[in-house]
Amino acid sequence: MDLWEKFGMSERIAELWQELGISVGTAIVVLAALYFVIKWAVISGMMEAYKKIEEKKAQQNLKEDKTVSDLKTGNEDVNGKI
Repeated sequence: MDLWEKFGMSERIAELWQELGISVGTAIVVLAALYFVIKWAVISGMMEAYKKIEEKKAQQNLKEDKTVSDLKTGNEDVNGKI
């Protein structure tokens, strides 16, 4: 029994893979490796985007804190008295 038939591959696709010299085991290994590479790339992209969002929020919070502190100290003189 041919493994291509066991996995339900059509005859044309099985012939194509066999012409390329790729067995079922090799195809499974390649597809598994491709899965993990894509998974790693997606996770890395999501983490990078999250870091950029957090940096942007931190900069915005610092800017808001600075403007609030400027408003509080705007009515005080040099000695801190109103």
